[in-house]
Amino acid sequence: MAVVSPENVERFEAIMKKWGVEYSFLGEVTDTGRLIIEWDGQVIVDVDPRTVAHDGPTYERPYARPAGQDALQADHFTGSAADDARPRGEQLGEAIKAFMASPNMCSKSWITNQYDRYVQGNTALSMPDDSGVVRVDENTNLGVALATDASPRFTYLDPYEGARASLAEAYRNVATVGARPVAVSDCLNFGSPEDPDVMWQFAEAVRGLADGCMELGVPVTGGNVSLYNQTGGKAINPTPVVAMMGVMDDVTRRTPSGWAPEHDGQAIYLLGTTRDELDGSEWARFKGHLGGLPPKVDLAVERQLGDMLVNMSRDGMIDAAHDVAAGGLAAALAEACLRFNTGARIGLGEVAERDGLDLFTLLFSESLGRVVVSVPRSEEVRFKDMCTARQFPFARIGVVDALSNALDFQNEVSINLDELRAAHEGTMAAHFGEVAQG
Repeated sequence: MAVVSPENVERFEAIMKKWGVEYSFLGEVTDTGRLIIEWDGQVIVDVDPRTVAHDGPTYERPYARPAGQDALQADHFTGSAADDARPRGEQLGEAIKAFMASPNMCSKSWITNQYDRYVQGNTALSMPDDSGVVRVDENTNLGVALATDASPRFTYLDPYEGARASLAEAYRNVATVGARPVAVSDCLNFGSPEDPDVMWQFAEAVRGLADGCMELGVPVTGGNVSLYNQTGGKAINPTPVVAMMGVMDDVTRRTPSGWAPEHDGQAIYLLGTTRDELDGSEWARFKGHLGGLPPKVDLAVERQLGDMLVNMSRDGMIDAAHDVAAGGLAAALAEACLRFNTGARIGLGEVAERDGLDLFTLLFSESLGRVVVSVPRSEEVRFKDMCTARQFPFARIGVVDALSNALDFQNEVSINLDELRAAHEGTMAAHFGEVAQG
């Protein structure tokens, strides 16, 4: 809904007509101090607006931390459960292909390709990039970026931190394409609020989002709540979906989520620190485990990283950027290669030693505040100078290899991109597409 002054009505209508937006005039602002609604010439509402907007019924529903929450958080993905699931060598390559074909990690292009996502030719980025980018002014190339994210497993383990993790990922995805995050909307999906356990999850998640938005300095401009999402008395995992909007001064400088053949020879860097944080991860889910504590959320780090990414994109320091989130570094590298079918040679020994981690943990941990980028040779000095000046952790982990057609983990395994793509893109079609129907 918009309020338009009388002298701007004609201009408003012209803009609506240009962009094909349906609209209706609902009424006018008066000095009566009353909300009056008419229907067929009859007044059907005549009230003090405050009675509608502020004085409605307030529910004080009982809520309490679930009795089993402590036991859930103590059930870490460690010991034999994790050790038995740490593939190496050729087993690592097969494991990554199977992992990238799993329902949560597989490509959703079979669905998204069925819908128009080009917005009258003004779409600058869309799936599978980290954010959608749409040009809103053809003369200045001003645009907006939009990303939606949710971490239901993290939120189940810790609703407060899980909601903040969703916020952090949406913020990071918008910054990754080169947009400055400015506003949040949300969709809060939970079970029955009449269940004290669910109501506690809801209250904690809302508190987490509120605190997080204050810390990041982005306002919540709207949203909705969907409750009673459960079957047979069993609620869904708490799922606060965060939608972040960012602004770009020039959409021609947007940064895609993968490297292309013309980026051959560019250095691949990992920004951020990896910790042993496998609880609630996609790999733990892949192995049938849900327990422990979600990754640590540091919104000051996210804000610093976001500012760096916006500046790097604007100044041409990076040609590709992809956030490290669901699936960890293994998924981020696989997706970055598959984006434009361009290979990479990766060596993780130095960063594994720096962070004190084995290869498996480095690949599948879902520590927050991390991004992989490709840097032109001419920009490496400036790139490293920026990271060093801001004391932000970075490590050179590889190089773009346009001729290899492989994601090559040196001294471990080389994964053919054709095989990886077939695994990644085949799941949805096999279940719902022509293959299944045939």
